[in-house]
Amino acid sequence: MRRAERLFRLVNEMRSRGVSRAGDLAEHFEVSVSTIYRDIAHLQASGMPIEGEAGVGYLLRPGFDLPNVTFTHDQVDALAVGLSFVESAGDPALAAAAREARAKLQAGMPRPEDRRLADAPYFSLQGRSGATPDVALLRRAIRDRQIAQFDYRDGGGNRTGRRVRPLAIWNLTDGWMFSGWCELRQDFRTFRFDRMTNLAVTGERFDEDEATGLRAFMEREQCEARDR
Repeated sequence: MRRAERLFRLVNEMRSRGVSRAGDLAEHFEVSVSTIYRDIAHLQASGMPIEGEAGVGYLLRPGFDLPNVTFTHDQVDALAVGLSFVESAGDPALAAAAREARAKLQAGMPRPEDRRLADAPYFSLQGRSGATPDVALLRRAIRDRQIAQFDYRDGGGNRTGRRVRPLAIWNLTDGWMFSGWCELRQDFRTFRFDRMTNLAVTGERFDEDEATGLRAFMEREQCEARDR
């Protein structure tokens, strides 16, 4: 977990706990107590109203909160559909994040008539087309801009080894796919997850440029769609 994400979650955790001991927070976030001390010192230096000290406990002063969020009924329905899909079809980490997002949004709705998110009658049942662990691995590769390598079987049954700069993940009616710049073909390619084996993220970082980045890929996709 990146520090910025941990700091955000730390604030939310302290809001829900009242007085928080560094040891309890360290256990919750699976980090050392000294890391929690440093994080809290950073938050205090940033102006966060946290009272207390090491060895005693910490309290996020009442009155600090995120601003309320108001949505129209159609916006609530749109959020419910999207979150339901991710909870059902996403990889485990993404599904958990969707549930957390639902809870945060629900807590930020100030009016009773806005509190329909939890009860909105929209569901997504993906069954066998749910995301595999490889989807989570590729999500991290895209976020960290790291090259992925894997063995791939095309529609004709031919197998090749690929090294790809991953750019985007798709969930279509016939399954999960991802697109990227293929070093073997020196061109953009889209790959089906169910035809991939031995997926690994190499740790080698890549920089997007005008010719091989996501914008170039999307522009070409749009041009090809207009020509069909």
